[in-house]
Amino acid sequence: MKALRAKIVTEKGLVSGFLVLDGGKIADITLEQPQCEVETYAHCYIVPGFIDLHIHGIHDFLVDDGPEALAGMCRTLPKYGVTGFLPTVSPSPMGQDAAFLKTLAATSPEGTHILGFHLEGPFLALTGAFNKDAIGGGGADRVRALIEAAKPYKAIFSVSPDVEGICDLIPIMAEGDTPVFMTHTAANVQQTQAAIAAGARHCTHFYDVFPCPPVSEPGVRPSGIVEAVLADQRVSVDFILDGVHVDPIAVKMAMVAKQSGPGKVCLITDANVGAGFPPGTYTFGNMGDIVFDYPGAPARSTRDHTLAGSGLTLDVALRNAVKMLDVSIAEASRMLSYNPACVLGVQDRKGLLAPGYDADFVVLDSNLEVVSTWISGKEYYNNPK
Repeated sequence: MKALRAKIVTEKGLVSGFLVLDGGKIADITLEQPQCEVETYAHCYIVPGFIDLHIHGIHDFLVDDGPEALAGMCRTLPKYGVTGFLPTVSPSPMGQDAAFLKTLAATSPEGTHILGFHLEGPFLALTGAFNKDAIGGGGADRVRALIEAAKPYKAIFSVSPDVEGICDLIPIMAEGDTPVFMTHTAANVQQTQAAIAAGARHCTHFYDVFPCPPVSEPGVRPSGIVEAVLADQRVSVDFILDGVHVDPIAVKMAMVAKQSGPGKVCLITDANVGAGFPPGTYTFGNMGDIVFDYPGAPARSTRDHTLAGSGLTLDVALRNAVKMLDVSIAEASRMLSYNPACVLGVQDRKGLLAPGYDADFVVLDSNLEVVSTWISGKEYYNNPK
């Protein structure tokens, strides 16, 4: 057994005491000095490990580059407090996607735990940054092939409610209590409600690639998927909280709509290659030259300074939440840990610091910078500063 002494963020509040570990589990949280080795972190917080529901890459690593890149991501993400994640796979032509997914699922990398594979497509109505030739097409056979290819992990689909026939596919995607995400869509209220009735339960990078419905009559404000989702307590949402992709006031609005607090509101990165690197200009394959203006800034094209992806990391998202949303450390932490765990259905073992839970946690200093990251009771990152 081993214990860490710090200010511990628990479900009931902040506790100055000891987090006791037994193997890969949390054994106890106590105010009394335990009879085991104790490591003291003065002026630090211990929070549950971060879970990223939507991330494409970090540093030089991109999920779409294959198993070695995925393993690199698992090694790198503990630096940013991430203990579990959904590697996000971009859509590819039918016949290629299942074979590629199978190679990813066959890896067993060390570090941050893979909690499933997020398939952002091919069942999307709007391309966003994706190749239009890779989205759309296929039916139940394609869905089942992707589900089979992802095993032993779950395949978590992102779909658009305005794709023809999607309500026939969502129940297949949702089998085994698997969450189905919605995104890249201009769906109307009726299409959205039909997708929710079929089993869709989450929206990813909410507001981004969710265009406003056109005004059809002067003086009448139209409603679409955004309003339908905010009005339905069954649906959770996530945001890229970098201050650019979405205005913080829109996140606050969702927090109020979703049970008057963080509730079903999660934070993600949607990060691409280059995320986590120092500010500067970089070249990544066919992305061309991109620039990051500050830590956690979105990637921007050097040609016209337009958005070229997210450079956010979840530790920066936590600090942004405290500053931009005016919430406590505990509330901000919940949006990166327990709420994502609820989306994935693993809230009985991840997302909280409590006896019996997986020993996945992050030690933060007084500035909320990552000091140490532990996964299943093993330290995977320690800040050398």
